[in-house]
Amino acid sequence: MSGSTPSTGPEGAAKPQQRLIHVAAGALLDDRGRVLVAQRPAGVHQGGLWEFPGGKLEPGEPAHRALARELREELGIEVRAARPLIRVHHDYGDRHVLLEVFLVTAFTGTPQGLEGQPLDWVAPQAMDAARFPAADKPIIDALRLPARYLITGADPQDPDQFLRRLRDSLRAGIGLVQLRAHGLDDTAYARLARAALPLCRAAGAGLVLNRDPTAGAGIAADGLHLRAATLWQLTARPAGVGLVGASCHDAADLRRAAELGLDYALLGPVLPTATHPGAQTLGWSGFAALADPARVPVYALGGLGEAHLTLSFAHGAQGVAAISGFWRGS
Repeated sequence: MSGSTPSTGPEGAAKPQQRLIHVAAGALLDDRGRVLVAQRPAGVHQGGLWEFPGGKLEPGEPAHRALARELREELGIEVRAARPLIRVHHDYGDRHVLLEVFLVTAFTGTPQGLEGQPLDWVAPQAMDAARFPAADKPIIDALRLPARYLITGADPQDPDQFLRRLRDSLRAGIGLVQLRAHGLDDTAYARLARAALPLCRAAGAGLVLNRDPTAGAGIAADGLHLRAATLWQLTARPAGVGLVGASCHDAADLRRAAELGLDYALLGPVLPTATHPGAQTLGWSGFAALADPARVPVYALGGLGEAHLTLSFAHGAQGVAAISGFWRGS
């Protein structure tokens, strides 16, 4: 797969003088959760770096067909199951690359470097973005993130009941939890986070704190979630924090999240919600239009749940973020 692209005019569009290179790429998963990468040959654009296998689309060729063809030609495998992971626009100055990346979860055959390219299986958490083309960083971020993102429910005046609901919710395959409890003071919030973290770890899920970066400092967790307003108050990504994401409402917020080097964004509301029934919604087409040029993985938020997961992938989402859609128990 070539990680090369022309510069852009409008957001996500190639400038007239640039070459647009449209690529389909596959992130192949093995049964240990590792992803196959291939090394680019010396002497070509981005030579010597590692990438996700794939190649250029033929004129008029759908991306999923290009993926199947390229992986057959490059690796000698047949794709049996794949779904959209992320679309990435990247400007290399002389060229603009549009990468359509698929998560390949089933295939037949044993991958081989049929073009002489070295191959390796690497866990997403072990990937070093510096060893990949710059366009691939959002792909690595997407591979490290789950599809189901839980935002915890109403402020927990009864911590025991709250933790029971969290435990029940985690059983549904939640991969990341945002601890949202604005009504608690800093001391009570820290106490709740300390109780929630082992529940998340036992379920294989991460925990991010929805707290001001200063107030969240010193609380053990896997990361930090920022409000949209906080994006514009920061001059740099919060230091010493693992995962950092933010709530975004428009294209400017998404650009700011990328400028700060954040790992993900939440974008919505996509559909009407029970808490804000009259609020203006994006709809799926509006969500897709904003998420496509974003340079970070974007979760769909607002009126969504498990039933919307496949639809979210088709519209460029990392997955679904939800409160009521994922918050279980009573």
